[in-house]
Parts: sequence; structure tokens; C-alpha cells
Amino acid sequence: MKSVQELKELRERSLVKVALREKDEEYVLARENKAPIYYTVLYCAGTGCTASGSPEIGKELAKSCEAHGIANNVTVVKTGCFGLCQKGPIVAVYPDEVFYNHIRLEDVERIVTDHLIGGEVCKDLQMKDIDPETKKEIFDINKIKFYEKQRRIALRNCGKLNPEDIYEYIAVDGYQALGKALTEMTPQEIIDVMKASGLRGRGGAGFPTGVKWQFEKDQPGDEKYVICNADEGDPGAFMDRSILEGDPHAIIEGMAIMAYAVGAHKGYVYIRAEYPIAVNRLRIALDQARELGFLGTNIFDSNFDFDIEIRLGAGAFVCGEETALIASIEGKRGMPSPKPPFPAVAGVWGKPTSINNVETLANVAQIINKGAEWYSAIGTEKSKGTKVFALGGNIVNTGLVEVPMGTTLREIVFDIGGGCPNGKKFKAVQTGGPSGGCLTERELDTPIDYENLIAAGSMMGSGGMIVLDEDNCMVDVAKFYMEFICDESCGKCSPCRIGTKRLLEMLTKITEGEGTMEMLDEMEELCAEIKDTALCGLGQTAPNPILSTLKNFREEYEAHILQKKCPAGVCKKLLEYHINPEKCKKCSLCARNCPVNCISGVPGKEPYSIDQSKCIKCGTCIAACRFAAVERK
Repeated sequence: MKSVQELKELRERSLVKVALREKDEEYVLARENKAPIYYTVLYCAGTGCTASGSPEIGKELAKSCEAHGIANNVTVVKTGCFGLCQKGPIVAVYPDEVFYNHIRLEDVERIVTDHLIGGEVCKDLQMKDIDPETKKEIFDINKIKFYEKQRRIALRNCGKLNPEDIYEYIAVDGYQALGKALTEMTPQEIIDVMKASGLRGRGGAGFPTGVKWQFEKDQPGDEKYVICNADEGDPGAFMDRSILEGDPHAIIEGMAIMAYAVGAHKGYVYIRAEYPIAVNRLRIALDQARELGFLGTNIFDSNFDFDIEIRLGAGAFVCGEETALIASIEGKRGMPSPKPPFPAVAGVWGKPTSINNVETLANVAQIINKGAEWYSAIGTEKSKGTKVFALGGNIVNTGLVEVPMGTTLREIVFDIGGGCPNGKKFKAVQTGGPSGGCLTERELDTPIDYENLIAAGSMMGSGGMIVLDEDNCMVDVAKFYMEFICDESCGKCSPCRIGTKRLLEMLTKITEGEGTMEMLDEMEELCAEIKDTALCGLGQTAPNPILSTLKNFREEYEAHILQKKCPAGVCKKLLEYHINPEKCKKCSLCARNCPVNCISGVPGKEPYSIDQSKCIKCGTCIAACRFAAVERK
């Protein structure tokens, strides 16, 4: 791309790609005159919906439109995540702005014949909500609770554009920020805008982005690098993956602006190989950007050269730590190293390097386009902008959520997330993944920002948010995260390598009824030592799930130790299965399904009973019984 004027002209020509997704005068007239209406039908092609068969749905939509002779009036487009993953596969029809959910192959023909041809929305397939006051159904997508309180900045194009078509990105102001940065701004002016915006690193640490860029810019030398950290490894986290799947050009543009600001000419996207869809779309986007001149030499006739290389990670959680990530890019084992020097001084290949995660970079172009004041007006005093969360666990609306900083946990869990399913009682929410902590009902009104979550005993992290209900055992939750940490520890420092192993051993004993009250004090003491002495962030934050559950759910630990009972009925070795003789129908279903033949009785005559000395507590009997006669105690 040689000039901003060329980009403007290209944008004008590209607008036709997305114009039909908005209601306009021509659309209204076509409705009134019953003339052929031009539809765009978008189907989610993110990982979740792809796993549920959305590519086949997309093919069937195109095939059916062709068969009915309306292919010239309907454009079928793959897109990224719509956010409400629990409702997938999702199909959206524009300009009607109708969202269909849980779509199956057999639903496609009805959507084509009834809606695209007949103009009648398939109400039974349409995404809807219930107004709590009037009890009426809500079909307007902008008033559905999941979306109503969100503000999409990092996710602005996900679910709206074809991520494999650069012209659609250009049509919505794509690469305009890069053109503006290269032709109208100095590197220092860009950094000043980033500082004034208040954008902080969304990978978890929350370090001011502009300050990080300033550090690298101020380093001497012509050989510098920028890195996009897409090594998203928290259990239940899928924010960065979804952005790359739905809007890869936003990351490329953000990296190019960052590179110009700090004086770098080469960038790396470090992404885990377990993200094949994201990797493929990023490769397509890079090829398209090079073809149109947004990457390469003399971009926008500015004498600025820049290109990006993809480096695949093997899925090590520790490689999310920047020094371990750098080691992996260099072909070494992914292990952290002491700081200083910081990467901004000596990073990849020993040269100054800035590392930002995917979500951080997704904000950059919009800040350059709209200004620092626009962005800093969103959020709280110290945490500006929005934050994307992957909402999962025992929650009605699983999916991607982007909200302004300062939104409370209660708003996310209950207003957006819909609360716990099946009427279960909310117990806790784990934020920050393995590095975070569990927050309870007491903290639900906490405004979400970096400082407030740390003060509450957890942390922002990269954005994983797992909701737990009354059926979750908090000791088991702490054990799960500690198992993860032990598996992912690189082993370089003994506090993490040995200390976390000892913590896991004590947690295992407690869940198996072999714990002692002294262990609780020992765990707290060991947690403090690991936090103070571990080499990197993985080890330093590893004790957080234990410390937060001990603080908020100590009575559950005590029940495991003193009563040899798991209050939530999760820890197998503390469970017993009994058959209630008054409910037993003497049908023998439990005995016939028992894998170890520990259930005896006489069919039709004698109630069945379980031999506790032989029972392996697998739960097969309770699943087999149709009369709720088997009880877990």
C-alpha cells in the first residue's frame, strides 16, 4: 500500500462487502415493494461452533440457496465467534438482524424457504430472552441480556466480518490507523497517545502499554523486535483464540503500529499449535496483508519496513511468561529467566523487544483512530477501557463477554451470564485461572479492575472466569489447579518444582480423608514461601487458589479432615453409596450394572444393598437406578 488515498479508495470499493448487513432506505423500499431482498447470512465458524458442525451448516445454506434460485440474492459468509457460545451453532441473517441458535442441518431448509424466500422469521429457532417483569419474549438481539451490558472494542468485528477476507476488514476502517500512524504521527506521538489512553496489558500483569513501548523505543540500536503473545493456556480461557479466529487483521495492524512506534522491523506471533483455526486464519491474513502492501517494505511510502512470522508453541503454560516465550522462539526449552534485564532491554536474540498479548493489540488501532480521550473515558480511574472474559463453568450463558472496566462480578455472573443453571446456588467465581483465586457472594459487587480484584484476593489474569455452584467441592477445585500447575511447571526453580508438588500431596491426602488440621497451617506457610521465592509469575501465583479457598471455605477443608466427609459429594474416597430399602423396587438394575459385583439382593423379593468393602464408588449404580433409590452420602 503506497498511499492513504489508495486505502480510502479501496475502502469505498470494499464497503459493498458489508453494506447489506445494515438496514437502509433501499432495504425498506424493497420490503414495501416486495422486491428481491439481498441478504447476508453469517454462520459462526469459531472453534466451538465448528466442533458442533457449523461448516456443514454453511455449506448446506449455500447449497439450498442455489437450489431455490436465490444464490444471487444471498451471500453466505463464515465469521468469528458471536460470543454466546452456549447457543451455538449460531446463524445470523442481515439486514434483518435475526439470530438463530442451536441450528441443525435439518433447520437450514426452513430458514431458506420461510425467511430468505418467504420473509417470515422462524420464531422457534430465533435467539430470545424473557423479560423478567412482563414475562414476554425478547427477540431484539441488542436487548438480550447477554449482549445488553457489553461494549465490544476488542471483539468489535468478531461475528460481523469474514476473517478470511481482508476487504471486509478494510471496509470497516481496517488499516486506516496504520496509515494515519505512518503518515501523520511520529513514533513518540503514538506512544504518547497510548500512554494517555490508559491501556494496560491484557495478558494479566496490567502493565501500562505505552510505558512498555517507551522502554523499547529508548533503547539504542537499529535491531528491535515486537511479539504478540497468543500462548493462551489458562483452563477455560479462549479470548485470544477467538479474536484471532474472528479478526486476525486487527492484530496485524496493532503489531505494525507497535513496531513503528518502538523502531522494530520484525515481529513474531507466538501461538500454540492447538489453535489450528486461529493459525490458519492468521496465515491467510498475513498473506493478504503482504499482497496489499500492509506488510513488507516501504509501507504507505513511509520508508518503514515490517513483517511478521508465526512461531508455534507446543502448549506449555509457562511459555505465557515473556522470558520463557522468548526462549521458545529462539529454539530453546521454554523456561523463564531472572529479570532484569527486561525484554525491552534484552529480549529475543538479545535485542530490545516488546511483548503484548492478543487482546491488548486488538485495542491499538481503534485508539489511534478515535483518540486517547475516547478510550480513557471508558472504565475506571486506574483501569481504562474494556476487558474480555471467557465465561464458563456452571453458568447458563457460556461464552465471550466484553464489558467496561468497573462492571461488577454480579453483573457478569447474573445479568450477562444468567446465573447458575438448574436453580443451583452460586458458590464462587474463579478469576485469573491458575494464578487467580475464588471469590464468593461477598465479593460479587466488586467492580472489576486490576486493583479491586487483587484487593479481593484474586486477580484479573488474562480473562478466564469460571463459575462454581453448590455442587463444586472447593478443596477439589484447589487440587485441580495445583495438578495443572505441577504439570506445567518447567522445573527450573525448586520452590515451584518441589513446593507445588508438596502442596498437591497435602491436598490429595485431604481429599482422600487422610489429612490433618496441622496440614492447613503447613500449606499456608509453604504457600507464602513459594510466593516469595519462585522465579517467575507461574510459581509466584501458584498458591493463590489454595489461599483463597482456605480463606473463604475453610469449613470445607475442616469437614474433609475432621468428619471425613466431602460436603459437595465430589471427593470419591469420602463418599458412600447406599440403597434406600423403602425406595428400592427390587428391579436389579443397579446390580446388573455394577462393574465389581458389590450389590446383592433378590429380584422382585428382597431390597438390594451395597457391600461397602467392595464398592469402588464409581457411581454406576446411582446412574442406573430409575427410582432414586441409590443415595450418595
